[in-house]
Amino acid sequence: MVTAMFCASSSPITSPLYPKAYKFSQTKSNSKRFSSLRASLPVSDNKLLKFEYTPWLIVGLGNPGLKYYGTRHNIGFEMIDHIARATDISMNTIQSKALVGIGSVGEVPILLVKPQGYMNFSGESVGPLAAYYQIPLRHILMIYDDMGLSNGVLRLQPKGGHSQHNGLKNVTEHLNGCRGYPRLSIGIGNPPGNMDMKAFLLQKFSPLERKQMDEGLEQGVEGVKTLVEEGFSDSISRFNLGQKYKFHKV
Repeated sequence: MVTAMFCASSSPITSPLYPKAYKFSQTKSNSKRFSSLRASLPVSDNKLLKFEYTPWLIVGLGNPGLKYYGTRHNIGFEMIDHIARATDISMNTIQSKALVGIGSVGEVPILLVKPQGYMNFSGESVGPLAAYYQIPLRHILMIYDDMGLSNGVLRLQPKGGHSQHNGLKNVTEHLNGCRGYPRLSIGIGNPPGNMDMKAFLLQKFSPLERKQMDEGLEQGVEGVKTLVEEGFSDSISRFNLGQKYKFHKV
């Protein structure tokens, strides 16, 4: 039988990612930390073999408020919403200046996060949450918009740079400058003609772009679920290949 265990604590937590101790003011109902989720399987000598599943911190980058809802720069928030619906996770907790939901993909615990301190200050949520829940760098998945990819094209990578993305820059700063965290890039294309980049990012999608993006987000949910359960396996390589060529006509 598989049992998820969450334990209450108000003590400051230290982490290799965040060596400084943090203590957060929370209500009793929110003061939960991940312990491991353990699965016990019978073995031949009638003993139990213990497996521990390391939780994932899955963060979508965006800006809070109706003004930014549905814009290109907020596609990270939309991806989190899609994952939450697919996994039946309620985004109903506020912690470290972020909207948070706790649940699982299969037997693996996940923490879904939408920072509420605006894009350029996303690290102020990610750093403390990673420390508090003791999430290793390799299990912090950042989801963000990428002008280097065509609209609706996704790519999963185990690490990378910040691609001049201010949200990613801030997250990296709050993870002690470490860039070795996974990321899901969601393509939004480039501004047409001489259009201002900021105006493009804060613009909503055209009907065709919206259709492409909705399909991409559904595919992204499956990609994230595969990553959480299998890691960067051959399945992820096939996912990336399929995304790269999905709009290419033979």
